[in-house]
Formats: sequence, structure tokens, C-alpha cells
Amino acid sequence: MKILVLTRYGRIGASSRLRFLQYLPWLQRSEIDVVVQPFISDEMLEAKYRAGGYSLPGLMGAYARRVLCLLRRKRFDLIWIEKEALPWLPVQVERALLQGVPYVLDFDDAWFHNYDLHRSAWVRRILGHRLDRLMAGARLVIGGNDYLLQRARDAGARWVERVPTVIDLDRYPLGPEKLPGASAPKIVWIGSPSTVRYLSGLAEPLRALAQRVPFKLRVIGAPLEMAGVEVECVPWTEASEVAAIAECDIGVMPLFDSPWERGKCGYKLIQYMACGLPVVASPVGVNKEIVEQGVNGFLADSQAEWVTALEQLLTQPQLRSRLGQAGRLRVESTYCLQVTGRVLANLLLQASKGVEGAARDGN
Repeated sequence: MKILVLTRYGRIGASSRLRFLQYLPWLQRSEIDVVVQPFISDEMLEAKYRAGGYSLPGLMGAYARRVLCLLRRKRFDLIWIEKEALPWLPVQVERALLQGVPYVLDFDDAWFHNYDLHRSAWVRRILGHRLDRLMAGARLVIGGNDYLLQRARDAGARWVERVPTVIDLDRYPLGPEKLPGASAPKIVWIGSPSTVRYLSGLAEPLRALAQRVPFKLRVIGAPLEMAGVEVECVPWTEASEVAAIAECDIGVMPLFDSPWERGKCGYKLIQYMACGLPVVASPVGVNKEIVEQGVNGFLADSQAEWVTALEQLLTQPQLRSRLGQAGRLRVESTYCLQVTGRVLANLLLQASKGVEGAARDGN
């Protein structure tokens, strides 16, 4: 069996790395041959972060490479697509270039809201149902949470399956338990320049806490200044991210409550929990499933709730340890590649054969 994998990014794009590339060894074990073609290269993504946008020549090259790849689609038994193959083009073009080969769509974000909630009425009118039409024609739609899968069902997708975004336990070994009082506790957030805006909602709670409890805020992957709060910014690399999180004491995931955020898959929380950290998160979307209140962390909706939750964890090392251990166990049971690897490989095998149904028993 041979699969064409059309990712949006290369390795530095988190969605492509986690939803696709980390599964390649599992596919190879199932005797699935894979050809990967990213739409946006690592070099293009890095340039975007530096310049604030993609260059026109770079985008034209990306579309040309993707079209040429699709013209050779008949060499493959299945096409596995991250969200969409040709963003912003009329859906008829994409469907024509997918014709004759079954395809699987994978979503870890509410990507359809780029179109149906766009500020331009013309975009909403012309492209608002673009992804719905692609979902309706897919052999299988895989989503990271129920919000995404419900959209696929509403669009008429014939087969939908939930596979959460997960970590590889081999990359997240548990280190020795931290000794209380060795240094001021660290609150950690990990993300990118495009998502650091979510921390704005924590500015007031963190400033209030800084007047009462010593702590540092570590921001991984983005620049940030926050008046009244001691912030240390750490560059993100794939090789260093686990250690950068594990050195901290509490993980946070603030979100706005809007349709886009309801489609997120809570990966930050899973990373923190894999490192044995307790978490505090906004009660939005899948966060409400991942965080068990008072068991592996806290859900905080108001500024007062954020202050209360963080102050408890900052001042009670034993509580941090207990909740962190519970979070690690939850990751080991549900949110790791060792659980989902075989599931996903079987789903793709079933999809290539046109056999609908659950592949969760590994058969």
C-alpha cells in the first residue's frame, strides 16, 4: 500500500509534525509506503515568522509544487491530507485534482472558520462551504475533538473518527521529582508568535499574583513583555522543548471563547501533563475534557479563578506533585502515540480498502 501525505508544513509546523510526521514509523511497521509533500516548507514558515507573512513568489512555488504532486496522484492507493490540499482555491479545482483516488482529511483546528467566518462577505459566500464539500467527498475524516467531527457530520461526511493530538512517550521521560524551595516556581506557556496573544488574558491575574507570591513566567517559542511580571523567553526547538517544559512547575493554557478556539485540541496541556506538571486552563472546547478539576489541574474562567488556582499551586508543592502525577497517568492512558499509533495506521489501511468502521481494537 502506498499513501501520498499532503501536510501543510514541514517539521517545525506543530500540526504537521504531530498529526502526521510522528506517525510515519507506525505506518512503516504496517507495511505502508509513504511519500510526504508539505505545502509550506520549513524555510517558508521561518521566513513568515521573521517577516510577518509569506512572500508571493514563495506561495506561487508552493501551489505549483502541490499541483504537480496531485497530477501524479494515480500512483497512490490513498491520499492523506492535512485540512485541505489547495487552500483558497475554488473547491472544484481541488476536487478535480483529487478525482480517482480516495482521500482522508485530518483536522486539528477549526480550519473551516477561516472561510465561513471571514470578515469578507465575498469570501464567506464563495468559499464558506469549501471544506464542507471536501469533507462530504472524503473516504474518511479524522478530527482531534468532537467540535471538528460534528462539523464533518453536518457536512455529510460518511465516516468520521476521533484521534486526539498526542505526544510520544519516548520523548517525554519523567525526571526526578523537584525539591520544593530550591528556587521560585515557574509557570510555563509554550506556543508561537501567532498564538502568544492568548497570554494577554493572564496579564492582570499574573500581576496580582506577583504582588503576593514569587514566581517566573517562562514563555517558549515567542517574544513577550508583561509589565509587573518576571518573564523569561526561551526559543523553541524540537530538541529542547521537552526539557524547557520539564524545568517548570505549572503549565497554563488561556484561551478566548470563540468558535476558532473551540476547535483546538489542547496539545499544550498534553505536553505539560506528560512532563508531570499540573495545569490551569480556560474551560473552552476540549480543555474541559483533558483537565479534570482538582485531579490533574484546574479550569479557570474568570481572573479571580486564575489567581486562586495559580496561587494554590504556587504555594503548595505537594498539590503540584499530586496533580502532576495524575496528569502523567492520563497522558499514558489516552494521549500518547503508543496508544494512537496502531489505531491511526489501521484507520488508513481500512480507508484504502474502502472498508468503513472502527479500527480501535487493532484488528
